[in-house]
Amino acid sequence: MPIDLVIFDCDGVLVDSEVISCRAHADVLTRHGYAITADEVFDRFLGRSTRQANLEIEAELGRKLPDAYHGDLQDELFRSFEADLEAIRGIHDVLDRITQRVCVASSGSHQRMRVSLGATGLYDRLSPNIFSASQVKNGKPAPDLFLFAAGEMKVPAERCVVIEDSVAGIAGARAAGMAVLGFYGGSHCRLGYAETLREAGALLAFDDMRQLPELVRRVAGAPELLS
Repeated sequence: MPIDLVIFDCDGVLVDSEVISCRAHADVLTRHGYAITADEVFDRFLGRSTRQANLEIEAELGRKLPDAYHGDLQDELFRSFEADLEAIRGIHDVLDRITQRVCVASSGSHQRMRVSLGATGLYDRLSPNIFSASQVKNGKPAPDLFLFAAGEMKVPAERCVVIEDSVAGIAGARAAGMAVLGFYGGSHCRLGYAETLREAGALLAFDDMRQLPELVRRVAGAPELLS
């Protein structure tokens, strides 16, 4: 089966943002009465939407997070992105070399992606084919976002390959009936994370984005990988 569409996650795949994001979430949550470390944010919420994370936190707190929390988090994230964020090494070259169509399917909001992708010169390259969990009922690990993105791009699920760095994202892609490759080249990825991604269901795991065009060719030429 040919591959006609490459669906990229955003954070940790296009931009090296997860360390920044986990630190910002931990700092602002702790400031607002929910003590948590950046490592705990990573373990519990990586790849999931802020909406889902907030619902879980609010259930534990027994109250809504204050309105100020949401503004404080956005301010902290965007300030950190503008100061420190970098694109994943090699991604601009990869986008030049990939022959398939590409799009983005992220748990992050459109506003967040405008800032993060804009700060790294990627927004104009990928717009308007940028899709957010805010556009579907259920975020990752549900398949909704990936199916929505494929539908908007008018490509059948079986002709898509997803590039993900999180267990939740891999689960969502698999549930959508799509091939998924696990990327562990972000600065947040710990020792042994490649195996974590393979165990979650990634067909292959890789840490150098410049390998991606060849890996997509391998998936397209080896349908037995999809069984």
